[in-house]
Amino acid sequence: MASAVLKLSAILMLVGLCFGDVSHVVSQPVTEVCLGCLCQAVSGCKQGVGCEGDHCGLFRMTWAYWTDAGKPTINGQSPDATDAYPNCANDPYCAAAAVQGYMSKFGQDCNGDGQVNCYDYMAIHKLGGYGCTGELPFQYVNVFNQCVAAVSNFQG
Repeated sequence: MASAVLKLSAILMLVGLCFGDVSHVVSQPVTEVCLGCLCQAVSGCKQGVGCEGDHCGLFRMTWAYWTDAGKPTINGQSPDATDAYPNCANDPYCAAAAVQGYMSKFGQDCNGDGQVNCYDYMAIHKLGGYGCTGELPFQYVNVFNQCVAAVSNFQG
């Protein structure tokens, strides 16, 4: 139980510190809690993950994802710079901005419940903007759902 409380506290702290100020993003369809739970489901929100193969950062995004998100950058770096993508993907603020941009572009009702919400963003993030109605990996969904439930319980 103590381990779960510590993990939840870490998630909430990460949500607040890393994703709390994405105000420079014009459209923010994804809530801070949703960003935190996406991060938890994809990478365990382990800072310093870096790039492995063609996936980088806390959100394990690809170059194509970053491009579709509008190529956000940090510190005014040119999006055409050779290291613009990994620099953004490995920076929590920029990576959160990229997720927001991607969801602004591809946001849709993936599960057919008549609304576009965090569960749809979870599917879009994992399966892409054109395949979000496909089958999601059980472990990914399980970790995501546990995170959402834990945050809901914590918030009352």
